[in-house]
Amino acid sequence: MSRSIRLLSIALVTLGPVEFGFAQDAMSGGATTVVIPRRQLSDRDAFSRPASNLSLTRRGNFFAGNSFFQNPWVTAPASTKARDGLGPLFNTMSCQSCHIKDGRGRPPRRGEEMISMLVRVSVPGDDGEATQRMLEKHGVVPEPTYGDQIQDRAVAGHAGEAKVEIEWTEIEGKFADGSTYRLRKPKVVLSDAAYGKLSDDVLTSPRVAPALIGAGLLDTIEVETLAAFVDPDDANGDGISGRFNQVWHVARGETVPGRFGWKCEQPDIRQQSAAAFAGDIGITSSVFPRDPLTDAQRSVIDAPNGGEPELSDEILDLIVFYCKTLAVPARRGHDDPVVLRGQQLFRQANCHACHVETLETGDDPRFPELSKQTIHPYTDLLLHDMGEGLADGRPVFEATGSEWRTPPLWGMGLVYLVNRHTNYLHDGRARNAEEAILWHGGEAESAKQYYVSCSADDRRAIVAFLKSL
Repeated sequence: MSRSIRLLSIALVTLGPVEFGFAQDAMSGGATTVVIPRRQLSDRDAFSRPASNLSLTRRGNFFAGNSFFQNPWVTAPASTKARDGLGPLFNTMSCQSCHIKDGRGRPPRRGEEMISMLVRVSVPGDDGEATQRMLEKHGVVPEPTYGDQIQDRAVAGHAGEAKVEIEWTEIEGKFADGSTYRLRKPKVVLSDAAYGKLSDDVLTSPRVAPALIGAGLLDTIEVETLAAFVDPDDANGDGISGRFNQVWHVARGETVPGRFGWKCEQPDIRQQSAAAFAGDIGITSSVFPRDPLTDAQRSVIDAPNGGEPELSDEILDLIVFYCKTLAVPARRGHDDPVVLRGQQLFRQANCHACHVETLETGDDPRFPELSKQTIHPYTDLLLHDMGEGLADGRPVFEATGSEWRTPPLWGMGLVYLVNRHTNYLHDGRARNAEEAILWHGGEAESAKQYYVSCSADDRRAIVAFLKSL
């Protein structure tokens, strides 16, 4: 099938709740939700459809943004002026390479290069004025030689920063009924450092690419709506104490609540996208106008670039439009008795205290399709302490080494269809939904223990509910 025909087919099957008569709680993205007919549930484009209520005129912007999202950037100078300037150091050549089919990334398999995962690095800060200024605007103190991210690839004639491998340790546990389970914990191994020795006190954190569906809806939720769930001192005594991460907004030149990234380190989709271009692809923009190179990397500083900036505001706007209008698929089997039982158990375990079921979006005149929508993302977009088991020990802005953003759960049951794996959590350590639950600790320890104490049938019901999302 040609690409143009495939894109047309995506547009034609983007149908909303009216056509199918779905229950409102199955419409995870409100009026933007797309319903995928059963005959197309083998279609890997489940996460790549435009919002159902996006007009035909506006869909032109969606598909233009999709083109720039998918196609690779090339080394400058090149005849492809709109897409040159790759690197000189980078992790990937396109947005789609990490967010494969707009879905979730995964850790590399044995002997495989990093594809949709990267490693953040930094060093501990001190109380000095220079460090505090760095923390205010960047959130971390970059590793002196390698910055805040290992870029393991480089343009011709230069070397990637280091070789990255993941080693796994198996951990065994036991359910209350006596049956056992096995978890795995990753360890980052960096070798062949090309530009000098890494700091002895380097902090590392492996991160997989998250799914992009519904990002525009999350971007449109008003801060005041999320503030209703903030409870840093656990005033209500439920053991949950979510809070905002306060991050630097480059365009506004001020500190604001973050909501994107695994530790809520970015304030909106535009800055998140520009940061990914700079760090992952080595492409500068008006938001981040300089390549993230250190003094130790002088040998690559003078490599040819694709202009200043390499990414025009026009193209960045198209990519942001694409990311903001990617639709959330409707739930499947939401009225199945086992799924309904699982939803009841999910609530009894108090999982919904963080994975908030229903939110309202605000009003954005630029995106009326996303405005005033009742959505079911199963997130509060806040930081929560998840305990030592999941801790990476690497603070970012105000997020501690054991705090993580509550990830939205919508689309969870379609990850295997889209990405051919079921790796969850920030580093993909969980090989399925059950392992993701069993890694919960800290504020979620009681919810995990509830799951551990459940019968096998109840555990299956909870997982069936998650797969219906």
